Amino acid sequence: QLQLVESGGGLVEPGGSLRLSCAASGYTLDYYAVGWFRQAPGKEREGVSCISKTNINYVDSVKGRFTISRDNAKNTVSLQMNSLTPEDTAVYYCAAVEGNSSPSTWYGCSDYTDPDKYDYWGQGTQVTVSS
Repeated sequence: QLQLVESGGGLVEPGGSLRLSCAASGYTLDYYAVGWFRQAPGKEREGVSCISKTNINYVDSVKGRFTISRDNAKNTVSLQMNSLTPEDTAVYYCAAVEGNSSPSTWYGCSDYTDPDKYDYWGQGTQVTVSS
């Protein structure tokens, strides 16, 4: 079974940067579409970005600031986060979807913000943006 582990979270000042990493074990992550979600206290889980074989999507609030990428040699997907604001404070999760469960999400990141489309989840990493 695919297992995901996030890392790279921490405390950063407004305007700063962090790079989150989602490391996979058990299977090759390149076979899956991978999404990043975040959940702030008292709020619902929010889809932030997705990378598939054919597409990359970002939620409007992070466009131009966040970049998702794969490193197949390391079996990881990263989320580079720049120009961070206190509104980015949340627990960040990576999730993976396989083709036979949600084909359109797997192929093109369709409905990527829907947590129910994903089959595997990491445990999360805390990102706090504060001065």
